[in-house]
Amino acid sequence: MFKEVIKVVKKILIIDDEKNIRNTLSQCLKGEAYEVKTAVNGEDGVGKFQEDNYNLVLLDMKMPGMDGIETLGKLKEINPKADVIMITAYGTIETAVESMKLGACDYLRKPFSPSEIREIVERVLDRQGLDEEDLDDFNSYVEFAKACINERKYDKAAKYLKEAISIEATKPEPFNLLGVLLEIEGKVNEAQKQYRAALALDPTYKPAQDNLERTGKFDYSMHGMNLGEEKEAKNESEEEGE
Repeated sequence: MFKEVIKVVKKILIIDDEKNIRNTLSQCLKGEAYEVKTAVNGEDGVGKFQEDNYNLVLLDMKMPGMDGIETLGKLKEINPKADVIMITAYGTIETAVESMKLGACDYLRKPFSPSEIREIVERVLDRQGLDEEDLDDFNSYVEFAKACINERKYDKAAKYLKEAISIEATKPEPFNLLGVLLEIEGKVNEAQKQYRAALALDPTYKPAQDNLERTGKFDYSMHGMNLGEEKEAKNESEEEGE
């Protein structure tokens, strides 16, 4: 007799005020693996989030009324361990430090392709199954560190980013994330050293370029912190047309 295999369906909530974005994300994710629901704004999203247990939320950063940061805060009040991917239409991620403090370290930038949507969703959902005792390679250490950031366990995140570096010291991502964590602590000079280390490994790594340039300005601000977005910023005319 064959044993019945029960497939666990992952529940995903999309919160975005743009109908075409909601439809695009829904069409890309609907299928055997996901059950997708949508919300038209922050208030609607928080209400639906309270009604069900979602495995993942995709949340637009810029919305009328309750914006992405405020909505993120409300979601984290309901479930501090909620995984949230922030959606942004800007070349650099505005107010990223605020969202990271609330436990969001994953971003999807418009315009995006179906493959990009599926890839980031799969990566974040896979991260949920990581066990601390089973970490054994560079990627698992980096992803577990991001899970720690999601729970706002910054010291633990730094520990596992350093473990990732000890396994593979030629990739820039963990150095950039260590810099971001140091900035949150107010250690800007130490953060810059990490950004420089990332660029020494890969001079084209845009997240570290953005962060080093921003922290080196006379009117330094955490506004525009880049946690890992490598795409080139679009020019102003393109942004205005979105």
